[in-house]
Amino acid sequence: MSNIMAVLLNNIAQLEYNRDIPLPAHQAAYLDKMDEKMAQGIIVADKTVRDPELNQRAQFVSANLVHALKNDNEELAVSMCTWLADRMPELKQVKIEENNGEVSIDLVFDEDYKKQVEVKFTH
Repeated sequence: MSNIMAVLLNNIAQLEYNRDIPLPAHQAAYLDKMDEKMAQGIIVADKTVRDPELNQRAQFVSANLVHALKNDNEELAVSMCTWLADRMPELKQVKIEENNGEVSIDLVFDEDYKKQVEVKFTH
């Protein structure tokens, strides 16, 4: 069983999080602050949810992850990825599909991520 959680956009790996590497204290504190802010209320499916449960938080964080990836905000993307990997230890993959402006997000708990291998072609 792999301890890697991966974020894929249209089947291409964007981020990999290795749960075997301990989370630095400052990052753990940042995740706690994220939780405190989310407890005050988040918007999920155009509704404000006060003190959201874990799945609602994951939905909110995943949406922010997509936004960060689309806007090349690497720092925010890493933070969102870290929250998902840390708060949902069974999560193996975040599969994001984007087609014609429509985005779907699938949180995968039952399929280990397999590293992608670059294939080089020579002429």
